[in-house]
Amino acid sequence: MHESFLTYKGFLFLKVAGLAGLLALALYIGHAPMDAPNGGTWLGYGLGTVSALLILWLAWFGVRKRRYGGVQPLKGWLSAHVYLGSALLVLGTLHTGFQFGWNVHSLAYALMLLVIASGIFGTIAYSRLPRLVAANRGRQTLEAMIAEISSLDRGARQAAMALDDKVNATVVAASERLQLGGSLIRILSGREPACRTAACLAHLEELAAKGTLGPEEGATLSTLVRLLYRKGELLHRARLDLRYQALLDIWLHVHIPATVLLIVALIAHVVSVFFFW
Repeated sequence: MHESFLTYKGFLFLKVAGLAGLLALALYIGHAPMDAPNGGTWLGYGLGTVSALLILWLAWFGVRKRRYGGVQPLKGWLSAHVYLGSALLVLGTLHTGFQFGWNVHSLAYALMLLVIASGIFGTIAYSRLPRLVAANRGRQTLEAMIAEISSLDRGARQAAMALDDKVNATVVAASERLQLGGSLIRILSGREPACRTAACLAHLEELAAKGTLGPEEGATLSTLVRLLYRKGELLHRARLDLRYQALLDIWLHVHIPATVLLIVALIAHVVSVFFFW
C-alpha cells in the first residue's frame, strides 16, 4: 500500500512531536519561577535551546531534499519536517513565557509563526493539488492545451468568414490575444472577467436564438459555437492549471525567505541575550 509522508511509519513523527509538546507543557505547568515565566529561567533556556536547534535542523531539510538517497529516507525527512515543525508552535511559545514586546525576541517568534503557517499551507497544497492538477489536465499538458486553442482559433476565424462582418470582427477580436496569466490575483482566481471568447460566444448564442439566419449560415454558426465552446473549456482548464501551479509555488516564496529571516533573527536573539541582556 502507498504510504504518504504524513503516515510515515505509523505516524512516527506525529507521536514524537506530540510527546515533545506534552512534555514541554507538563514542565511549564509544574515550573514555578520567582518571577513570571519567561525565556530567562532554566526552563526558558532549555526550551529555547531545543527550539533553536530544531529550527536549524529542520532548515537543513532544504539542503537534504536535494540529495538523492532514495524515496523512503526523503519521505521520512519530510514527515519529520512537518510534524516537528508544528511542535515548534508549542515549544517556542512556552519558551517566551507569553512575554512579548517590540524587540528582536518577539520578531524571531513572529517569523517562526510565519514559517510554521506557510509550512502548513505547503503541506496541504502538496497533499491535494497534484491530484487536482492531474485531473484537470487529463492527458494534456498546458502547452498542448494552448496549441489546441490556437488551432481552434484558426478554425473559428475561417468559419466566421462565411458570416457577416460583425460576427467576423468579434471572432477575430477573441482570437487576437490569448487571455491567460496576468496579475497574481487574477491567476489565483482562475478566472478572466473580461474574457473575449466568453463575450464572443454570448454574442453568437444571442444571434442563434433570434433564428434569422438561413440553413447554411445557421450550420456555420453552429460549427462556430461548437469550436468556441471547446476553446472556452480549454481556457478554463488552462487557467485552473496556472492557478494550481501558482498555489504550489507561491508558498515557497514566503516559506524559504521567512526561514532565512528567522535564522538571522534567531542569531540576533541569541547574541542579544548572552551579550547584551
